[in-house]
Amino acid sequence: MAPLTPHSSLLTPHPQYAIGVLGGTFDPIHFGHLRMAEELAEALNLDEVCIIPAGQPPHRTVPRTPARHRLEMARLAIADNPRFKLDEREVLQARASYTVDTLSALREELGQQQPIWLFMGSDAFLGLSTWKEWQRLFELAHIAVAHRPGYRLEQSDALNDGLRQELERRQVAGSPHTPAGSILLRPVTQLDITATDIRNRLQEGRSVRYLLPDSVLDYIQKNLLYLPA
Repeated sequence: MAPLTPHSSLLTPHPQYAIGVLGGTFDPIHFGHLRMAEELAEALNLDEVCIIPAGQPPHRTVPRTPARHRLEMARLAIADNPRFKLDEREVLQARASYTVDTLSALREELGQQQPIWLFMGSDAFLGLSTWKEWQRLFELAHIAVAHRPGYRLEQSDALNDGLRQELERRQVAGSPHTPAGSILLRPVTQLDITATDIRNRLQEGRSVRYLLPDSVLDYIQKNLLYLPA
């Protein structure tokens, strides 16, 4: 494994096209993450998607797997997709990783006119109001919310008043020609895959083939990750 080096962005400022951003613990990264990012990027006609593994996620327990392994698994998972770029910034910083801080840093690097789309699933969106400075996210990026076909996020009982108001005010049908501030709801292929289930299967000695890339599975086995209890 290559040693971690100081972060340098692989993204190129270009205000005439948009970029996507997908963050996550990725413990481990799997086809659910990758397919969602691919379909959202295709729907929005994005040339680049920034994949950002979390170092110390503030909303969850400490990941079981060290950040260097999660970073390398993400690197292997996206190696054959020229659209996806790995960003190490959250892994390299010695503090909790907040999305608002990451987007602020990207905005400084790419400029105020660069359209940025933050990718997330519907469950993450329903918890958005618990995130640090969550309303400021709309100043920094658009948000693309992936959901299963037929699901009506607008009708969810878990949608609180603050999020409902933002959704009513910001929802768009397609990609706007602005840097930030919109919400797009987009159905994607439903892959019922979770990192928790993968870890459980591995700890129980069961197969996880076809749930994640073979290169990631090979790395897990080589580095003795998620061993049976």
